[in-house]
Amino acid sequence: MGHLAMLSFSALVAGSFSLGALAAPLISPAALTVVRFGLAGSLVGLAAYATSGVPRAAFGAPWRYLVLGGLLACYFVLMFEGLRTAAAVPTAAVFTLTPVMAAGFGWVLLRQVTSWRMVLALALGATGALWVIFRGDVAAILTLHVGRGEVVYFFGCIAHALYAPMVRRLNRGESALVFTFGTMLAGFVLLCLWGGSAVLATDWLALPAIVWICLAYVSVAASSMTFVLLQYASLRLPSAKVMAYTYLVPVWVILWELALGHAPPPFNVLAGVVLIMVALGLLLKDEG
Repeated sequence: MGHLAMLSFSALVAGSFSLGALAAPLISPAALTVVRFGLAGSLVGLAAYATSGVPRAAFGAPWRYLVLGGLLACYFVLMFEGLRTAAAVPTAAVFTLTPVMAAGFGWVLLRQVTSWRMVLALALGATGALWVIFRGDVAAILTLHVGRGEVVYFFGCIAHALYAPMVRRLNRGESALVFTFGTMLAGFVLLCLWGGSAVLATDWLALPAIVWICLAYVSVAASSMTFVLLQYASLRLPSAKVMAYTYLVPVWVILWELALGHAPPPFNVLAGVVLIMVALGLLLKDEG
């Protein structure tokens, strides 16, 4: 079930890159993320109260939610900031670097040992990701020429990679739904303190339809649902394996781009995608 959760996670996350690339230049990343957390948190909270309820004990040590909410808020703000100038496919490739970082954080925080097969898989996945990020341009790789958007988003991915092992470290038996609600509530408070002025300065009625479509999608599918899926999987799988499913995201993004009528990536970029898929296969085989 943990694997199924992450498979769904990767498919849903991919849509946020394609839609986010269309909407990001039209709205402040801070304003978009504040509203996103507010809507998604409300949906998760309603679901939690309607099902298992939210016990008072779940809010013991509220600093835990501030840590996790802060990490997620940082990730999403930097994601949309990066998408202002970066294309969807290379940005999604940056996301596939998170398993390498998650494996490192998993060892530091949880002493989760990474097997040699996982090391090989992570190395292949990182190589494939870098190939896509540099668009298969050897000269760009040799000169380390990478776009500003990709660099900005990379720092967001550091926060995302740290998030997975921190969930396991900080959870005290709360259900995935309740724990997600606490995380989103804390993230919303932090974002309001930081980006509230951007929300007030935004002319919401004048925004193009694509912004509202993106906001609806990222709030429901790419926030509420994926946060629960990530929390659920993080409590059942090692951190590196949870993040391994991010390797599927560039593949889903390419399909999203084609569905939206955009041109496919250059053929030589697909070599990096193949390496990413081999890495995912190795990680899943290691589980068996």
